[in-house]
Amino acid sequence: MVVVVTSVRLDDQLCFALYTASRAVIAAQRPGLRDLGLTYPQYLAMLVLWEEGDITVGRLCRRLHLDSGTVSPLLRRLEALGYLTRVRSDTDERSVTVALTPEGIALGGRADCVYESLTAAIADAAAEEPDAPGPETENDERASFDPASLIALRTTLHDLTDELRRHLDAPAPSKGTRS
Repeated sequence: MVVVVTSVRLDDQLCFALYTASRAVIAAQRPGLRDLGLTYPQYLAMLVLWEEGDITVGRLCRRLHLDSGTVSPLLRRLEALGYLTRVRSDTDERSVTVALTPEGIALGGRADCVYESLTAAIADAAAEEPDAPGPETENDERASFDPASLIALRTTLHDLTDELRRHLDAPAPSKGTRS
């Protein structure tokens, strides 16, 4: 028996498509992550450190769009692995700076394996036979996963994230005013 309590369908949800795509991308990167001995969130934190060098925990949280309660345990684990150090400021005890150790820098020299895992999985998917099940467009053609399409998708996702953050961070209109 099917019970219909809403007209909203799971497969019609943008959030579900983004969620499942995110899980698939992370799974495709897992071989590279395994080679580095990192989890995906640890890898993201290390990416920021490899890009920026010494950084405050606050800046790292902003770059990752995470709160300090999520980032602090992650940094503790990376510090225990010997990849970074955390130093509290002498002038402001609330400020902690994170810096890569030589081991953390060396790990960055091997980090391309994560991106290579993803690109290999995408290439393998694109090389499958045309009759194989896969993402389809409105014209019943397989979706394109060429580099330009993936860059456009990434840009669109960043734009969507920025717009939603702007909207969600905007002050609510006062009572009695219309928007």
